[in-house]
Amino acid sequence: MLTNEMQKKLIEQAVEAWHKAYAPYSGYSVGAALLTESGEIYEGINIENAVYPLTICAERVAVFKAVSEGRKKFKAIAVVTKNGGTPCGSCRQVLAEFGLETLVLIADTSGELKNTYTVAELLPQSFGNADLEQS
Repeated sequence: MLTNEMQKKLIEQAVEAWHKAYAPYSGYSVGAALLTESGEIYEGINIENAVYPLTICAERVAVFKAVSEGRKKFKAIAVVTKNGGTPCGSCRQVLAEFGLETLVLIADTSGELKNTYTVAELLPQSFGNADLEQS
């Protein structure tokens, strides 16, 4: 369960991260704040590149930062965009790798919560390690 206070804090940190996004090509900035089971928060921003496939999303930046620090269990992630957009398919798959029950808080840049989902709701019938053949 995520308290209202923690939800507000995550969204506030995602809004702060949104201001740091590097989106000179699309103009679509994204900020994220990921809460681990142990209580740490990792921020992420989208970082675009002139070679478009090298761009990385805010959600994946936050997850990769957390995992690089040894954190692999997440409670929630707040995602902030100007229009309250949801994570892309790649981000949904990366989040699914670490838990389908992770809460995804969708907010706009004013900090208004637009919707809440679980990763499972955003990526039904997800592909995971159970789908891989064990040798």
